[in-house]
Amino acid sequence: MYEHIQIAEADGITTITLNRPDRLNAFIGHMRRDLAEALEHAGSDRNVRVVIITGAGRGFCAGGDIAFMAELMQRRDTEEFSRILGAGRRVILAIRQMTKPVIASINGPASGAGCNLALACDLRIATNTTTFSQSFAKVGLHPDWGGTYFLPRLVTPNKACELFFLGDTIDAAEALRLGIVNQVVAPEDLETATLQLAKRLRAAPPIALAAAKQAVYMSQAAELDEMLRFETEAQLRCFESDDGHEGVQAFLEKREPRFTGH
Repeated sequence: MYEHIQIAEADGITTITLNRPDRLNAFIGHMRRDLAEALEHAGSDRNVRVVIITGAGRGFCAGGDIAFMAELMQRRDTEEFSRILGAGRRVILAIRQMTKPVIASINGPASGAGCNLALACDLRIATNTTTFSQSFAKVGLHPDWGGTYFLPRLVTPNKACELFFLGDTIDAAEALRLGIVNQVVAPEDLETATLQLAKRLRAAPPIALAAAKQAVYMSQAAELDEMLRFETEAQLRCFESDDGHEGVQAFLEKREPRFTGH
């Protein structure tokens, strides 16, 4: 369907691959819009239980294509630049607003917008050769794609300032230490580890997962009493669902539950 975005669907798991490997999957043209459309489609498809985002070749995503940015600056095309910023916002909102878990399978360098695309995902698996960089300041630009929202919620404010101000690259081990990624594996194990996690999420109760995802992100701005009310409402929805009944019955019968999302 798309020039630089590949989509594969198998048994409730949708894998979206950034496919511009010759430029480390840097965003250009309509690539941001196409990614947003792919995510929105996966988010609205009831048959999709888990979404994976990864990159083709040796990189996850190098962010915006700097040569393309230079062209826009040369012709002072603020309107086009605003359009692509809007497409980036659309990508991030598609990830956070969908009820399904989204895994970033980070197979190589994640820089600038590519780094923040990974941060927007619910879970992140990296290889031990992966690197991360908030490289915006090095080219005189400001972080976008939600970076100023996500990073200070994952690391301390002074560390976020250091990464934003200096644009230094950190490796996967440091990202794991800082809590930026959930898991680090060898490059040859990334696909298997990602699929194993996706299958575990696919087997989980969709209604409960959707509510938990909403609660996690809601809690970052909510007061305790608001979260307690939300938890009560979400727990009642789960209690009344077929999946809730199935989960309890399976536990009592000492078998694996079969969740359907109803």
